[in-house]
Amino acid sequence: MGGRILLWFSAFVFIGYGLVGIAAPGVPAGFAGLVMSNGDAYAEISSMYGGLQTGLGVFCLLATLRPAFYRGGLAVLVQGIGGVGLTRLLGGVMAPDPVTFYTWGATAYELATATLAALAWRVDLAEERLRNSNPAA
Repeated sequence: MGGRILLWFSAFVFIGYGLVGIAAPGVPAGFAGLVMSNGDAYAEISSMYGGLQTGLGVFCLLATLRPAFYRGGLAVLVQGIGGVGLTRLLGGVMAPDPVTFYTWGATAYELATATLAALAWRVDLAEERLRNSNPAA
């Protein structure tokens, strides 16, 4: 149950942020302190902050609606978003200049999401083992 709520929430967040990244890539670029100096930068921010985020959100939505995709959705959150969070943490610690609330807030969100998804994944596996060990139930 908790995993589905997390996937619904993640779908909402990723689709919402992704659509902003598609419609107005200057918004996420500004949050991160990035300057879009040419068309390539515009396309890059739009695709990564817009297209990728929206695609992740749609997959999380699919994972809530189709049981066959449930664990895959949790895996994306654990491995994909967890990897982003760990790398952002490393980058924040290694940065030559102080980072802002944006970096620490995004890191906290990403690592919390990955941790909750890992716990939900573990619970789902334990429940499956219990069902398989007691076929009459």
